[in-house]
Amino acid sequence: MELSIGEFARRSGLSPKALRLYDELGLLPPARVDASSGYRFYQPAQLEQARLIAALRQIRMPLANIKQVIGLSAADASEQVARFWREAEAEHAARRDLARYLVDRMEGRDVRMYEVTVREVPDRNLLCMKGEVDGHEGAWAFGKRFVGLMSDRQLPRVPGRDGAAFCIYWGEVSEDSNGPIEWCRPVPADQAAALAAEVPELTLRTEPAHREACVDMGAALSVGPAQWRLAFESLHAWAGEQHAERSDLGIRVTYQAGVRTTQANMPDCDVAVPLG
Repeated sequence: MELSIGEFARRSGLSPKALRLYDELGLLPPARVDASSGYRFYQPAQLEQARLIAALRQIRMPLANIKQVIGLSAADASEQVARFWREAEAEHAARRDLARYLVDRMEGRDVRMYEVTVREVPDRNLLCMKGEVDGHEGAWAFGKRFVGLMSDRQLPRVPGRDGAAFCIYWGEVSEDSNGPIEWCRPVPADQAAALAAEVPELTLRTEPAHREACVDMGAALSVGPAQWRLAFESLHAWAGEQHAERSDLGIRVTYQAGVRTTQANMPDCDVAVPLG
């Protein structure tokens, strides 16, 4: 027995508009499309998947994630949903902390959410890739592209923390703003020009020695947008308290792979603001 899109919408709780969108995205294609009229028809067996999609949307899972989940076995799908919700709860907790910090600051209370340290950064030769990105997912994809270039070329490393790759946020990255951001990798000064010639996708520049105020953020993948903002706000408040002038070198996140890693073998990271 076939169901029209209207009947299928009524039984599944999804609107015809949503069903057309899910068809376009390959999430829930109809069982048959009439060649002459273009009408969509569904099978009753598709109702379970439709209700699953509707439920996952209620917990605000993005459609791209849902497309992955519905193609998995039951055990793998349940793990994906559980992991998504753990991350959602962590991000909610981070937004709560950020809201509490802002309320306390507006009411004149002294709040310190992160411990701030100061470090000296030497002058360095950097291979860089800069561009505008579409929100946090776009920033992550841009970073993966940069890391891929580094891995393919097997470039020599500057030893220690000063040689770790880092990302400079020259502007806000969010749903409303697209940066830009710049990924940088320090390289040995005596090889910098030759290495730049080998990787034409990257640009070579130098950065002067400076001081940075920074906070340790822990495992990179466990840090969400609200936590980044809270760290930025903490650094800004610290700079004001210390009467420390910020430079125009941008906010940066350093990924300390090869220096120290988490138990999950993901790089730790810190966020810093250069000081004038």
